[in-house]
Amino acid sequence: MRNKKSSFGKVLFLIIFLGILGGVGFVFVSPIFEKEAPIITFKKDIYWNLKESLDLKIDDNSGIKYYKVVFKDGANETILKNEVLKEPLKSVDLKIVPPQLDIFFKSKEVQIAVEVVDNSKWNFLEGNRASETFNVKIDTKKPVANVVGNSLAIRKGGSAVAVVEVFDDNLEEAYISFNNDEETFELIPFYKENYYVSLIAWPVTIDDFEQVSIIAKDKAGNITKNKIPLYIRPLKAKNDTIKISDNFIKNVSTSVLEQSNEPIPEELEEVFIAQNRLLRAKNVDIIKKDSRKYMDRSAITSFDIKPFSRLSGSRTAAGFAEKRHYYHNGSKIDEAWHLGIDWASVKHATIKATNPGRVIASKYIGIYGNTIIVDHKMGLSSLYAHTSIAKINVGDEIKTNQVIAKTGTSGAVLGDHLHFGVLVQGVEVNPLEWMDKNWIKTRITDVLDSAKKVIDTK
Repeated sequence: MRNKKSSFGKVLFLIIFLGILGGVGFVFVSPIFEKEAPIITFKKDIYWNLKESLDLKIDDNSGIKYYKVVFKDGANETILKNEVLKEPLKSVDLKIVPPQLDIFFKSKEVQIAVEVVDNSKWNFLEGNRASETFNVKIDTKKPVANVVGNSLAIRKGGSAVAVVEVFDDNLEEAYISFNNDEETFELIPFYKENYYVSLIAWPVTIDDFEQVSIIAKDKAGNITKNKIPLYIRPLKAKNDTIKISDNFIKNVSTSVLEQSNEPIPEELEEVFIAQNRLLRAKNVDIIKKDSRKYMDRSAITSFDIKPFSRLSGSRTAAGFAEKRHYYHNGSKIDEAWHLGIDWASVKHATIKATNPGRVIASKYIGIYGNTIIVDHKMGLSSLYAHTSIAKINVGDEIKTNQVIAKTGTSGAVLGDHLHFGVLVQGVEVNPLEWMDKNWIKTRITDVLDSAKKVIDTK
């Protein structure tokens, strides 16, 4: 009997032991007993204007059962969110709305305390708990953004200048906006601290002029927008009809596409469109990006720019802002703006620099062919396209009257000539303005000089 009872006891003990072991194992491996605390995601270094909501996210694999968000200002605590979820969720996105504060609230820094409990059965069925406290800087004041001086007017396809005052303790960005950010222009430090200058362009490809503004935003989301007053002037665009031959497409368009590593369509008209429309857009974008990336952003105290000179001994073969309408076998197949001035002289004519500057590009750019871009500071640069031989290298500091290249036939051209362009932060503008001594004085340098006098009185 004793042996039987002893054997039964051992079996019972083994069953209980295995049961306990299995239970413990189940607790450790079962998803309902997961041990990971919820993850709280909230932006670091937070600035809050107490107007807009803040984004807070909570994640947990077993589901979120409860959360609470508390606003602490040192003296008081306000519960902003407090919820027990009927159905646990694996992810919760919260919009943290600012509390109602009285007019005497002056705190510059508060805390957002977040507490979360998940739906796990771990921790004696209480679940995993996470809590974090985030420091939040309060900034309800808008940046200062004033117009100190600007050109009187701007013409379609042309340029203007503006000097502005911008400052804020938590400034994030400031820029010039053309037509509600249809085009934007960087600010460059000017003369004294908190003052900036920017050349502005009205791209000829934008028909309607709405408004030019100085925009300043701080890290808390406060925004100041002030209009830059500019009279607008129309541009008389010339319309040109250009007949495109099969030979041009086969010999020029195809070659340009090949050198640009672009696919060659089967149909002749599609080949021309690929070169004239699609590749052109890419080339214009490259010029803009290079000009903006490498432009000199050093502070401007004075701006001594001479009127650009035409290619020596040349005639004008095409002007700025000519609207070209292209025909093939009697049918219109495309159109495009001509964004510079074409000067034709003898083959391989010498190209000299009118103004000193730094070479920021010297490379093959599709329809423009071998192209040189020279930066002259303040966002102004000059462009020399279709060249044959470059006499400079990227990074060179060039001087007035220095030979920089020879004219040629590279790119989408019929004959040897120079395409000369003037760029404002990468946007091609009317070179005739920058070839006019009086225009430069009255529209640019006089404005800068007047702005200095205003700044000196402050």
